[in-house]
Amino acid sequence: MQKEFELKLENIDKVVNFLKDLLIEKKDCVVLLCGDLASGKTTLVKNFVKSYGVEDLVTSPTFSIQTIYSNDLYHYDVYNKGLQEFISLGLLEEFEKSGLHFVEWGDERLEELLISYGFNVITVKIEKKDNKRQYKIYA
Repeated sequence: MQKEFELKLENIDKVVNFLKDLLIEKKDCVVLLCGDLASGKTTLVKNFVKSYGVEDLVTSPTFSIQTIYSNDLYHYDVYNKGLQEFISLGLLEEFEKSGLHFVEWGDERLEELLISYGFNVITVKIEKKDNKRQYKIYA
């Protein structure tokens, strides 16, 4: 299944609501966020967490690698570490925890690995377009 949105950041709630509806069915899921620097990966997670009524401060976990928010919401960033180091740190096992796992800078290799282990995976590709963002969601 593929869904596409092209909208301004102030309308990001449409993407968030679509994802929430999609993720309710899957419950435990890994969401790979793909896009260039400053495309809006962290902004999407921030708005998703906020939509759950969670007041936690959401920032990119670039240097901490992982952040855990209330209500079983997990946030990862593999940009600085790369997939091999992410795996060697034991973070792949974190996906076994019940909840929703958002991974910034996920790629096809990680997607294939997760699917081969039986994880539910959704990929969101984000592209900047003038003053809008294009979100392509693959589930």
